Amino acid sequence: MGFQVITLTDAAATRVNEIIGNSGPEALGIRVSIKKGGCAGMEYAVDLVTGDNRNDKDDFVEHSGARVWVDPAAALYLLGTEMDFEVTKLRTGFVFRNPNETSACGCGESVELKAADLAELAKARQAAAH
Repeated sequence: MGFQVITLTDAAATRVNEIIGNSGPEALGIRVSIKKGGCAGMEYAVDLVTGDNRNDKDDFVEHSGARVWVDPAAALYLLGTEMDFEVTKLRTGFVFRNPNETSACGCGESVELKAADLAELAKARQAAAH
């Protein structure tokens, strides 16, 4: 397996597969990106990927049949992140355990992120290529 910007837990993979299974034959997977918003400044975004909106520049991750694309503009902010899926009394959804997170808002919907070291990203990609 090559370099991966993010990893998925089994629970996240199961949920991604459920989403794709319920989204019709055109659904290929999901795309994770970062958008500006929320009280802490940034939010994780998860969108459906189809043949029409797939981007060949995205990083690709596959775990247990679940296909996830990562926006290259978000790669430095997501490097080393584990994507999980949790069901609690208060919330059900994807959870991102991100070592680049410097703070989060009280409601847990937005985060403040720092970019990972660009040299680390290049080194990891080079190591995966060998």
